[in-house]
Amino acid sequence: MKQELYLDDVNVGDTFISETYHLNPDKIKRFASEFDPQDFHLDETLAEDTFFNGLAASGWHTAAITMRLLTSSLPFAHGVIGAGGEIKWPRPTRPNDILYVRSTIKEIKPSKSKPNQALLSVESETLNQRDEVCQNLTSKLLSFRKS
Repeated sequence: MKQELYLDDVNVGDTFISETYHLNPDKIKRFASEFDPQDFHLDETLAEDTFFNGLAASGWHTAAITMRLLTSSLPFAHGVIGAGGEIKWPRPTRPNDILYVRSTIKEIKPSKSKPNQALLSVESETLNQRDEVCQNLTSKLLSFRKS
């Protein structure tokens, strides 16, 4: 059984590293065909003559992979509950990238009206096998104290 993290267990500066996720062309195309059907996500040949100069995963696919990796690397009691955020994709995620997420607690803001919880500001970088940032997500996550 994995350890559940409570508000009492985390501090500003704590960093969490996820497992890895191998992305292949079929996964990119399958996601894109359902959620972001654009040539640069669907067809290697057509993608060559686009802004991306080759097949690239949808940013939303990278975000979904990030969420999958966060659920195991940030095992917050009661789940990873988002309350807003900002997302950036500084470089494309490519076929055969091996992704992982590094998350750092940047701020802890206790609730004034609900003393058993706080909003955590968490910066999560999704990196490839060359440690290049493919996505930067700064999110507000809800965290609860132990009862």
